[in-house]
Amino acid sequence: MEDNNSKYSFIVETLREDILMGNIRPGEKIPSENVLAEKFSVSRHTVRKALSVLVNEGYLVTKHGLGTYCVDRSSKRNSSGNIGVITTYISEYIFPRVIQGIDSVLSDNGYSIILKNTGNDSEMEAGCLKDILTKDVEGLIIEPTKSALHSKNLKYYRALDNHRIPYLFIHGCYQQLEDRSYVILDDTAGMHAVVEYLARLGHKKIVGIFKADDIQGINRHKGYVKALNEAGLPYDPDYVIWFHTEDRETKPSEAIKYMIRNRYQMDAIACYNDQIAVGIIKQLSDLGIKVPGDISVTGFDDSFLSVSTSPELTTVTHPKEKLGELAARILLKMLRDDNYLDNPVHEIIVPELVIRESCRER
Repeated sequence: MEDNNSKYSFIVETLREDILMGNIRPGEKIPSENVLAEKFSVSRHTVRKALSVLVNEGYLVTKHGLGTYCVDRSSKRNSSGNIGVITTYISEYIFPRVIQGIDSVLSDNGYSIILKNTGNDSEMEAGCLKDILTKDVEGLIIEPTKSALHSKNLKYYRALDNHRIPYLFIHGCYQQLEDRSYVILDDTAGMHAVVEYLARLGHKKIVGIFKADDIQGINRHKGYVKALNEAGLPYDPDYVIWFHTEDRETKPSEAIKYMIRNRYQMDAIACYNDQIAVGIIKQLSDLGIKVPGDISVTGFDDSFLSVSTSPELTTVTHPKEKLGELAARILLKMLRDDNYLDNPVHEIIVPELVIRESCRER
């Protein structure tokens, strides 16, 4: 009995996956019970039981005397009024205001949000995308997971294309999908503005802290390098700290502690974002080092953290709600454009420097 149940479940999962991935297309007739029984080495009864599940779930329809066909779910999906929003995180830092911006536009246009988060984990992203494919969703706004790395989930994005479900990236984009629509910050320009400002204040030894597994970190590093070169300051890889999603809460602060204890000469620290900067200021304080008296520290994103810490952070803007609103408006246009795949929209927002109290002249 257990073996029959496992075989029946395997057939259900296999056929459902083929439908979701677009390998079995809407309106396509699936193989007969006899063919499927032979393919899966099971009885026709087991096949029939599996097919009945998929019929009940709305994936298949049986036409008497003709066979079993894949259901075209597009009409139901396209009138659902649902938009999927997938972010790396939901309840912290800048994300609530980005989501608020998305929701303000979508709700005004009669849409509801199905909200998911990946925890910046590629397996969780796969689960979110697969779940979105099972639901009646008209379109999708997604912040990619670990966007600097090769995506393991391209098959799910291809499935979205196969089902004609428009999607738009925010904050970053996988290299393999750069021809898709996106709304991002000019991260290179933002970090360039910060480091250029530090150089103008007379800083000579500027440590850079960057995230290695998302494209924002890679581009912010580019801005750091460019600003150093333009200021005539040498680039020293020993003064660059790289961290990953998994060690973001420990690596930056521990690396700065190591550098201080080993007498690295530094007069400024340009941080990947405000979260990292707040942690660095605390670490420096624990070591008896004053900000900005001894070392200047900068952030990125102009989050609530930048004004709730002491000293208040010099940072660069992240128009969170504006970005969310812009992404939602673009997606709404994509929903009305049958040729959206041939007409990608690339919006790049240039952040601005916000000067506060965490830096001083040298």
